[in-house]
Amino acid sequence: MDYSTEELMEAKRQIDSTLHKLRETIKTLESKENASRYKSQITLAQRRVKAFEIANYFIEKEIAGK
Repeated sequence: MDYSTEELMEAKRQIDSTLHKLRETIKTLESKENASRYKSQITLAQRRVKAFEIANYFIEKEIAGK
């Protein structure tokens, strides 16, 4: 599929915003008194961060190639 540069930039902006929120969520959960209680939520958030970082990489690569 072909996406315009504007569409790719907006997707990247949205991903960056979500990444920021996820990273803050991880910090919050890890700082809780009984952080081990939130282990599954922390793991899920970390996996989502990694997935969004990969998506961002490919979006940046696509933008650079245009």
